[in-house]
Amino acid sequence: MDIYVVQPGDTITSIANKFGVPVYQLIQDNGLENTINLANGQAIVITYPAKTHIVQEGDTLQSITEMYGITLLQLLRNNSFLSDRKYIYPGETLIISYDTHGKLVTNGYAYPFINHNTLIKVLPYLTYLSIFNYRIVEAGAVISYNNDAPLIEAAIAYGTIPLLMVSAMSPQGEADVEMVYELLLNEEYQNRLISNMLNILRTTRYQGVNIMISTMNEINQELYFSFLSKVSNLLTQENYLIFYTINPNLRYENEEIKFERIDYLRISPNINGFTFFQYAWGKKTGPPAPVNSIALINAFLEHIVTLIPPELVSVGEPLIGYDWELPYIPSRSTVNSVTINTAIKIAYDADAKIEFDSISQTPYFNYQFSFSATPIDHIVWFIDPRSIDALNKLIDKYQLQGSGIWNIMIFYQPLWSILNSQYELVKLIDDSLQ
Repeated sequence: MDIYVVQPGDTITSIANKFGVPVYQLIQDNGLENTINLANGQAIVITYPAKTHIVQEGDTLQSITEMYGITLLQLLRNNSFLSDRKYIYPGETLIISYDTHGKLVTNGYAYPFINHNTLIKVLPYLTYLSIFNYRIVEAGAVISYNNDAPLIEAAIAYGTIPLLMVSAMSPQGEADVEMVYELLLNEEYQNRLISNMLNILRTTRYQGVNIMISTMNEINQELYFSFLSKVSNLLTQENYLIFYTINPNLRYENEEIKFERIDYLRISPNINGFTFFQYAWGKKTGPPAPVNSIALINAFLEHIVTLIPPELVSVGEPLIGYDWELPYIPSRSTVNSVTINTAIKIAYDADAKIEFDSISQTPYFNYQFSFSATPIDHIVWFIDPRSIDALNKLIDKYQLQGSGIWNIMIFYQPLWSILNSQYELVKLIDDSLQ
Protein backbone atom coordinates (compact mmCIF):
# COMPACT_ATOMS: atom_id res chain seq x y z
CA MET A 1 0.00 0.00 0.00
CA ASP A 2 1.09 3.55 -0.73
CA ILE A 3 -0.28 6.93 0.27
CA TYR A 4 0.19 9.77 -2.18
CA VAL A 5 -0.27 13.46 -1.38
CA VAL A 6 -1.90 15.38 -4.23
CA GLN A 7 0.21 18.12 -5.81
CA PRO A 8 -0.99 21.01 -8.01
CA GLY A 9 -1.78 19.71 -11.49
CA ASP A 10 -2.37 16.11 -10.42
CA THR A 11 -5.38 14.22 -11.74
CA ILE A 12 -6.79 10.82 -10.91
CA THR A 13 -5.42 9.56 -14.23
CA SER A 14 -1.93 10.94 -13.67
CA ILE A 15 -1.78 9.45 -10.16
CA ALA A 16 -3.03 6.08 -11.41
CA ASN A 17 -0.38 6.11 -14.16
CA LYS A 18 2.31 7.09 -11.67
CA PHE A 19 1.62 4.03 -9.53
CA GLY A 20 0.60 1.65 -12.29
CA VAL A 21 -2.93 0.98 -11.06
CA PRO A 22 -6.26 1.25 -12.90
CA VAL A 23 -8.16 4.51 -12.55
CA TYR A 24 -11.33 2.70 -11.44
CA GLN A 25 -9.39 1.02 -8.60
CA LEU A 26 -8.06 4.36 -7.36
CA ILE A 27 -11.60 5.74 -7.37
CA GLN A 28 -12.94 2.69 -5.51
CA ASP A 29 -10.14 2.58 -2.93
CA ASN A 30 -10.74 6.20 -2.03
CA GLY A 31 -14.50 6.37 -2.40
CA LEU A 32 -14.13 9.35 -4.71
CA GLU A 33 -17.39 10.88 -5.84
CA ASN A 34 -15.76 13.84 -7.53
CA THR A 35 -12.91 12.45 -9.62
CA ILE A 36 -12.03 15.76 -11.24
CA ASN A 37 -11.52 18.12 -8.31
CA LEU A 38 -8.71 16.95 -6.03
CA ALA A 39 -7.60 19.21 -3.19
CA ASN A 40 -4.00 20.34 -2.95
CA GLY A 41 -2.49 18.21 -0.17
CA GLN A 42 -5.25 15.57 -0.19
CA ALA A 43 -4.02 12.06 0.71
CA ILE A 44 -4.83 9.26 -1.74
CA VAL A 45 -4.65 5.53 -0.93
CA ILE A 46 -3.09 3.15 -3.46
CA THR A 47 -3.50 -0.58 -2.86
CA TYR A 48 -2.04 -3.55 -4.72
CA PRO A 49 -4.27 -6.64 -4.91
CA ALA A 50 -2.54 -10.02 -4.87
CA LYS A 51 -5.21 -11.74 -6.95
CA THR A 52 -8.06 -10.47 -9.13
CA HIS A 53 -10.81 -12.02 -11.23
CA ILE A 54 -12.29 -10.74 -14.46
CA VAL A 55 -16.02 -11.50 -14.45
CA GLN A 56 -17.09 -13.95 -17.16
CA GLU A 57 -20.53 -14.57 -18.64
CA GLY A 58 -22.49 -16.72 -16.20
CA ASP A 59 -20.38 -15.85 -13.14
CA THR A 60 -22.14 -15.27 -9.84
CA LEU A 61 -20.76 -14.12 -6.52
CA GLN A 62 -21.25 -17.64 -5.18
CA SER A 63 -19.45 -19.27 -8.11
CA ILE A 64 -16.53 -16.85 -7.74
CA THR A 65 -16.19 -17.54 -4.00
CA GLU A 66 -16.24 -21.28 -4.67
CA MET A 67 -13.68 -20.91 -7.46
CA TYR A 68 -11.15 -19.20 -5.19
CA GLY A 69 -12.07 -20.79 -1.86
CA ILE A 70 -13.05 -17.55 -0.17
CA THR A 71 -16.15 -16.41 1.68
CA LEU A 72 -18.75 -13.98 0.43
CA LEU A 73 -17.72 -11.58 3.20
CA GLN A 74 -14.15 -11.58 1.89
CA LEU A 75 -15.44 -10.73 -1.57
CA LEU A 76 -17.59 -7.92 -0.15
CA ARG A 77 -14.66 -6.54 1.87
CA ASN A 78 -12.40 -6.51 -1.16
CA ASN A 79 -15.08 -4.95 -3.38
CA SER A 80 -17.27 -2.76 -1.18
CA PHE A 81 -19.18 -1.40 -4.20
CA LEU A 82 -20.88 -4.80 -4.45
CA SER A 83 -23.08 -3.93 -1.47
CA ASP A 84 -24.81 -1.34 -3.69
CA ARG A 85 -25.29 -3.74 -6.59
CA LYS A 86 -27.66 -6.53 -7.56
CA TYR A 87 -25.59 -7.74 -10.48
CA ILE A 88 -22.02 -8.20 -11.65
CA TYR A 89 -21.10 -7.65 -15.28
CA PRO A 90 -18.80 -9.49 -17.67
CA GLY A 91 -15.48 -7.72 -18.09
CA GLU A 92 -15.35 -5.98 -14.70
CA THR A 93 -12.52 -6.81 -12.32
CA LEU A 94 -13.09 -8.07 -8.78
CA ILE A 95 -10.38 -8.21 -6.13
CA ILE A 96 -9.98 -11.69 -4.66
CA SER A 97 -7.18 -11.17 -2.13
CA TYR A 98 -4.37 -8.99 -0.79
CA ASP A 99 -1.03 -9.96 0.72
CA THR A 100 -1.75 -9.08 4.34
CA HIS A 101 0.78 -9.06 7.18
CA GLY A 102 -1.27 -9.81 10.28
CA LYS A 103 -4.69 -10.10 11.89
CA LEU A 104 -6.75 -7.21 13.23
CA VAL A 105 -9.85 -7.07 15.42
CA THR A 106 -12.18 -4.19 14.57
CA ASN A 107 -14.94 -2.69 16.70
CA GLY A 108 -17.27 -0.21 15.05
CA TYR A 109 -19.40 2.20 17.09
CA ALA A 110 -22.82 3.17 15.73
CA TYR A 111 -26.17 4.67 16.68
CA PRO A 112 -29.30 2.65 15.82
CA PHE A 113 -30.36 5.22 13.23
CA ILE A 114 -27.36 4.50 10.99
CA ASN A 115 -28.30 4.40 7.30
CA HIS A 116 -28.94 0.80 6.28
CA ASN A 117 -26.81 1.03 3.13
CA THR A 118 -23.92 2.38 5.19
CA LEU A 119 -24.35 -0.39 7.74
CA ILE A 120 -24.23 -3.26 5.25
CA LYS A 121 -21.19 -1.70 3.60
CA VAL A 122 -19.22 -1.61 6.82
CA LEU A 123 -20.34 -4.85 8.50
CA PRO A 124 -18.11 -7.12 6.38
CA TYR A 125 -15.09 -5.35 7.91
CA LEU A 126 -16.19 -5.55 11.56
CA THR A 127 -15.46 -8.09 14.27
CA TYR A 128 -17.75 -6.30 16.72
CA LEU A 129 -20.52 -3.72 16.45
CA SER A 130 -21.00 -1.59 19.58
CA ILE A 131 -24.49 -0.10 19.44
CA PHE A 132 -24.74 3.23 21.27
CA ASN A 133 -28.35 3.18 22.42
CA TYR A 134 -28.53 2.69 26.19
CA ARG A 135 -27.92 5.30 28.85
CA ILE A 136 -27.51 4.85 32.60
CA VAL A 137 -29.76 7.25 34.52
CA GLU A 138 -30.74 7.72 38.17
CA ALA A 139 -30.56 4.83 40.64
CA GLY A 140 -29.15 2.32 38.13
CA ALA A 141 -32.01 2.56 35.67
CA VAL A 142 -31.26 2.19 31.95
CA ILE A 143 -33.10 3.95 29.13
CA SER A 144 -32.90 3.36 25.38
CA TYR A 145 -33.48 5.75 22.51
CA ASN A 146 -34.25 3.72 19.40
CA ASN A 147 -35.15 0.26 18.17
CA ASP A 148 -31.85 -1.58 17.85
CA ALA A 149 -33.21 -4.99 16.80
CA PRO A 150 -32.54 -4.42 13.04
CA LEU A 151 -28.89 -3.60 13.75
CA ILE A 152 -28.44 -6.67 15.91
CA GLU A 153 -29.92 -8.94 13.26
CA ALA A 154 -27.91 -7.34 10.45
CA ALA A 155 -24.68 -7.66 12.45
CA ILE A 156 -25.21 -11.36 13.08
CA ALA A 157 -26.11 -11.96 9.43
CA TYR A 158 -22.73 -10.49 8.46
CA GLY A 159 -20.73 -12.44 11.04
CA THR A 160 -20.31 -9.43 13.33
CA ILE A 161 -20.78 -9.74 17.09
CA PRO A 162 -23.28 -7.16 18.43
CA LEU A 163 -22.32 -5.53 21.74
CA LEU A 164 -24.68 -3.72 24.08
CA MET A 165 -23.03 -0.35 24.69
CA VAL A 166 -23.84 1.16 28.07
CA SER A 167 -22.73 4.59 29.25
CA ALA A 168 -23.71 7.56 31.39
CA MET A 169 -23.33 9.83 28.37
CA SER A 170 -26.01 11.43 26.26
CA PRO A 171 -25.98 10.96 22.47
CA GLN A 172 -24.35 14.42 22.34
CA GLY A 173 -21.47 13.30 24.56
CA GLU A 174 -22.54 14.96 27.81
CA ALA A 175 -21.85 12.98 30.98
CA ASP A 176 -23.85 13.22 34.21
CA VAL A 177 -20.89 13.17 36.60
CA GLU A 178 -23.00 13.55 39.74
CA MET A 179 -25.15 10.56 38.78
CA VAL A 180 -22.02 8.47 38.10
CA TYR A 181 -20.70 9.12 41.60
CA GLU A 182 -24.07 8.26 43.13
CA LEU A 183 -23.90 4.94 41.29
CA LEU A 184 -20.32 4.22 42.36
CA LEU A 185 -21.17 4.92 46.01
CA ASN A 186 -24.43 2.98 46.18
CA GLU A 187 -24.36 -0.82 46.01
CA GLU A 188 -28.13 -1.03 45.55
CA TYR A 189 -27.91 1.16 42.44
CA GLN A 190 -25.06 -0.96 41.11
CA ASN A 191 -26.99 -4.19 41.55
CA ARG A 192 -30.00 -2.66 39.81
CA LEU A 193 -27.85 -1.55 36.88
CA ILE A 194 -26.26 -4.97 36.50
CA SER A 195 -29.69 -6.59 36.69
CA ASN A 196 -30.97 -4.24 33.98
CA MET A 197 -28.00 -5.00 31.72
CA LEU A 198 -28.50 -8.75 32.19
CA ASN A 199 -32.20 -8.41 31.41
CA ILE A 200 -31.41 -6.64 28.12
CA LEU A 201 -28.82 -9.27 27.23
CA ARG A 202 -31.16 -12.15 28.01
CA THR A 203 -34.05 -10.73 25.98
CA THR A 204 -32.06 -9.73 22.90
CA ARG A 205 -29.36 -11.27 20.71
CA TYR A 206 -26.59 -9.11 22.08
CA GLN A 207 -23.57 -11.28 22.86
CA GLY A 208 -21.85 -8.99 25.33
CA VAL A 209 -21.48 -5.48 26.68
CA ASN A 210 -19.19 -2.56 25.95
CA ILE A 211 -19.13 -0.17 28.90
CA MET A 212 -18.07 3.38 28.09
CA ILE A 213 -16.05 4.99 30.89
CA SER A 214 -15.32 8.71 30.67
CA THR A 215 -14.82 9.89 34.25
CA MET A 216 -12.35 7.40 35.77
CA ASN A 217 -9.27 9.06 37.24
CA GLU A 218 -6.53 8.44 39.78
CA ILE A 219 -8.72 9.57 42.66
CA ASN A 220 -11.89 7.58 41.99
CA GLN A 221 -10.36 4.49 40.39
CA GLU A 222 -10.90 2.30 43.48
CA LEU A 223 -14.65 2.95 43.25
CA TYR A 224 -14.60 1.92 39.59
CA PHE A 225 -12.52 -1.19 40.35
CA SER A 226 -15.08 -2.40 42.87
CA PHE A 227 -18.04 -1.85 40.55
CA LEU A 228 -16.44 -3.17 37.34
CA SER A 229 -15.13 -6.30 39.06
CA LYS A 230 -18.70 -7.06 40.15
CA VAL A 231 -19.93 -6.50 36.59
CA SER A 232 -17.33 -8.80 35.03
CA ASN A 233 -17.87 -11.55 37.59
CA LEU A 234 -21.64 -11.66 37.08
CA LEU A 235 -21.61 -11.35 33.29
CA THR A 236 -18.90 -13.92 32.71
CA GLN A 237 -20.95 -16.43 34.73
CA GLU A 238 -23.48 -16.24 31.90
CA ASN A 239 -20.80 -16.34 29.18
CA TYR A 240 -21.25 -12.78 27.96
CA LEU A 241 -18.36 -10.84 26.43
CA ILE A 242 -17.12 -7.76 28.31
CA PHE A 243 -15.31 -4.76 26.83
CA TYR A 244 -14.44 -1.34 28.24
CA THR A 245 -14.13 1.81 26.14
CA ILE A 246 -12.07 4.31 28.12
CA ASN A 247 -11.01 7.90 27.66
CA PRO A 248 -7.50 8.12 29.19
CA ASN A 249 -7.62 11.94 29.04
CA LEU A 250 -4.49 12.37 26.95
CA ARG A 251 -3.20 15.94 27.04
CA TYR A 252 -0.27 18.29 27.17
CA GLU A 253 0.45 20.20 30.37
CA ASN A 254 3.37 22.62 30.31
CA GLU A 255 4.58 20.84 27.18
CA GLU A 256 4.60 17.48 28.97
CA ILE A 257 2.41 14.53 27.97
CA LYS A 258 -0.12 13.67 30.68
CA PHE A 259 -2.78 10.99 31.13
CA GLU A 260 -4.62 9.27 33.96
CA ARG A 261 -2.40 6.76 35.79
CA ILE A 262 -4.91 3.97 36.29
CA ASP A 263 -4.09 0.44 37.43
CA TYR A 264 -6.01 -1.20 34.58
CA LEU A 265 -4.62 -4.59 35.54
CA ARG A 266 -7.14 -4.60 38.40
CA ILE A 267 -10.07 -4.78 35.96
CA SER A 268 -8.45 -6.87 33.22
CA PRO A 269 -9.42 -10.36 34.53
CA ASN A 270 -12.45 -11.85 32.79
CA ILE A 271 -12.71 -9.12 30.15
CA ASN A 272 -12.22 -9.42 26.41
CA GLY A 273 -10.67 -6.09 25.63
CA PHE A 274 -10.07 -2.40 26.27
CA THR A 275 -10.43 0.33 23.67
CA PHE A 276 -8.65 3.57 24.51
CA PHE A 277 -9.27 6.85 22.75
CA GLN A 278 -10.28 10.44 23.13
CA TYR A 279 -14.00 10.68 22.40
CA ALA A 280 -14.85 12.82 19.39
CA TRP A 281 -18.43 14.04 19.43
CA GLY A 282 -20.40 16.30 17.13
CA LYS A 283 -20.35 18.95 19.85
CA LYS A 284 -16.87 20.38 20.45
CA THR A 285 -15.44 22.80 22.98
CA GLY A 286 -11.90 23.99 23.40
CA PRO A 287 -9.37 25.74 21.18
CA PRO A 288 -8.22 24.50 17.76
CA ALA A 289 -6.17 21.32 18.06
CA PRO A 290 -5.58 18.03 16.25
CA VAL A 291 -8.52 15.64 16.33
CA ASN A 292 -6.11 12.86 17.28
CA SER A 293 -2.44 12.82 18.24
CA ILE A 294 -0.08 9.95 17.47
CA ALA A 295 2.51 11.45 19.84
CA LEU A 296 0.07 11.31 22.75
CA ILE A 297 -1.19 7.85 21.84
CA ASN A 298 2.33 6.46 21.51
CA ALA A 299 3.31 7.76 24.95
CA PHE A 300 0.18 6.23 26.48
CA LEU A 301 0.63 2.86 24.76
CA GLU A 302 4.25 2.69 25.83
CA HIS A 303 2.96 2.89 29.40
CA ILE A 304 -0.18 0.76 29.12
CA VAL A 305 1.43 -2.34 27.61
CA THR A 306 3.56 -2.61 30.75
CA LEU A 307 0.35 -2.98 32.79
CA ILE A 308 -1.95 -5.19 30.75
CA PRO A 309 -1.41 -7.70 27.92
CA PRO A 310 -1.27 -5.88 24.57
CA GLU A 311 -3.60 -8.47 23.06
CA LEU A 312 -6.36 -6.93 25.21
CA VAL A 313 -5.73 -3.41 23.91
CA SER A 314 -7.33 -1.62 20.96
CA VAL A 315 -6.89 2.02 20.03
CA GLY A 316 -9.61 4.26 18.71
CA GLU A 317 -9.78 6.08 15.40
CA PRO A 318 -12.13 9.08 15.37
CA LEU A 319 -13.51 9.62 11.86
CA ILE A 320 -14.29 13.30 12.13
CA GLY A 321 -13.03 16.81 11.57
CA TYR A 322 -13.64 20.17 13.27
CA ASP A 323 -13.92 23.63 11.76
CA TRP A 324 -13.06 26.54 14.10
CA GLU A 325 -13.67 30.23 13.60
CA LEU A 326 -10.61 32.36 14.30
CA PRO A 327 -9.53 34.05 16.43
CA TYR A 328 -10.73 31.50 18.96
CA ILE A 329 -12.65 33.06 21.87
CA PRO A 330 -13.74 30.60 24.60
CA SER A 331 -17.53 30.22 24.91
CA ARG A 332 -18.05 32.49 21.91
CA SER A 333 -16.28 31.06 18.88
CA THR A 334 -18.21 28.66 16.65
CA VAL A 335 -16.89 25.14 16.22
CA ASN A 336 -18.58 22.82 13.72
CA SER A 337 -17.99 19.11 13.26
CA VAL A 338 -17.50 17.97 9.66
CA THR A 339 -17.02 14.66 7.91
CA ILE A 340 -13.62 13.92 6.41
CA ASN A 341 -14.96 14.22 2.88
CA THR A 342 -16.60 17.55 3.76
CA ALA A 343 -13.28 18.84 5.11
CA ILE A 344 -11.60 17.98 1.81
CA LYS A 345 -14.40 19.64 -0.16
CA ILE A 346 -14.04 22.82 1.94
CA ALA A 347 -10.30 22.85 1.20
CA TYR A 348 -10.92 22.44 -2.52
CA ASP A 349 -13.68 25.07 -2.69
CA ALA A 350 -11.55 27.55 -0.73
CA ASP A 351 -8.44 26.75 -2.81
CA ALA A 352 -6.65 26.00 0.47
CA LYS A 353 -3.57 23.81 0.71
CA ILE A 354 -3.91 20.93 3.17
CA GLU A 355 -0.92 20.90 5.50
CA PHE A 356 0.22 18.01 7.70
CA ASP A 357 1.35 18.17 11.31
CA SER A 358 4.21 15.71 11.80
CA ILE A 359 3.79 15.44 15.59
CA SER A 360 0.09 14.56 15.73
CA GLN A 361 0.17 13.00 12.23
CA THR A 362 -3.02 14.82 11.27
CA PRO A 363 -3.93 17.22 8.44
CA TYR A 364 -5.20 20.77 8.75
CA PHE A 365 -5.77 23.87 6.64
CA ASN A 366 -6.77 27.51 6.94
CA TYR A 367 -9.39 29.25 4.85
CA GLN A 368 -11.61 32.32 4.83
CA PHE A 369 -15.39 32.51 4.58
CA SER A 370 -17.89 35.32 4.98
CA PHE A 371 -21.58 36.11 4.78
CA SER A 372 -20.70 39.78 4.30
CA ALA A 373 -17.84 41.92 3.07
CA THR A 374 -15.69 40.99 6.07
CA PRO A 375 -14.14 37.51 5.73
CA ILE A 376 -13.86 35.25 8.76
CA ASP A 377 -10.75 33.12 9.25
CA HIS A 378 -11.17 29.39 9.86
CA ILE A 379 -8.95 26.43 10.65
CA VAL A 380 -9.97 22.83 10.04
CA TRP A 381 -8.31 19.80 11.67
CA PHE A 382 -9.32 16.32 10.54
CA ILE A 383 -8.14 12.74 9.92
CA ASP A 384 -6.83 11.33 6.66
CA PRO A 385 -5.15 8.13 5.37
CA ARG A 386 -1.78 9.24 6.77
CA SER A 387 -3.30 9.47 10.26
CA ILE A 388 -4.84 6.02 9.91
CA ASP A 389 -1.57 4.53 8.67
CA ALA A 390 0.33 6.10 11.57
CA LEU A 391 -2.11 4.55 14.05
CA ASN A 392 -1.76 1.16 12.34
CA LYS A 393 2.00 1.38 12.78
CA LEU A 394 1.47 1.78 16.53
CA ILE A 395 -0.85 -1.24 16.54
CA ASP A 396 1.92 -3.24 14.86
CA LYS A 397 4.65 -1.79 17.07
CA TYR A 398 2.94 -2.80 20.30
CA GLN A 399 1.21 -5.92 18.86
CA LEU A 400 -2.21 -4.73 19.93
CA GLN A 401 -5.56 -6.47 19.54
CA GLY A 402 -7.05 -4.03 17.09
CA SER A 403 -8.81 -0.81 16.27
CA GLY A 404 -12.00 0.89 17.49
CA ILE A 405 -13.74 3.01 14.88
CA TRP A 406 -15.60 6.02 16.30
CA ASN A 407 -17.94 6.17 14.56
CA ILE A 408 -19.18 4.36 11.46
CA MET A 409 -22.26 6.49 10.73
CA ILE A 410 -20.55 7.88 7.62
CA PHE A 411 -18.80 5.34 5.41
CA TYR A 412 -15.18 6.40 4.82
CA GLN A 413 -13.74 4.08 2.18
CA PRO A 414 -10.01 4.96 2.58
CA LEU A 415 -10.05 3.63 6.16
CA TRP A 416 -11.34 0.25 5.07
CA SER A 417 -9.09 0.13 2.01
CA ILE A 418 -6.08 0.60 4.28
CA LEU A 419 -7.15 -1.90 6.94
CA ASN A 420 -8.38 -4.54 4.48
CA SER A 421 -5.28 -4.43 2.28
CA GLN A 422 -2.91 -4.66 5.25
CA TYR A 423 -4.63 -7.06 7.66
CA GLU A 424 -6.78 -10.14 7.78
CA LEU A 425 -9.84 -8.66 9.49
CA VAL A 426 -11.03 -11.05 12.16
CA LYS A 427 -14.47 -12.68 12.17
CA LEU A 428 -15.31 -14.77 15.23
CA ILE A 429 -18.77 -16.04 14.24
CA ASP A 430 -20.11 -17.47 10.98
CA ASP A 431 -22.27 -15.28 8.79
CA SER A 432 -25.59 -16.36 7.32
CA LEU A 433 -25.04 -14.79 3.91
CA GLN A 434 -23.64 -17.85 2.16
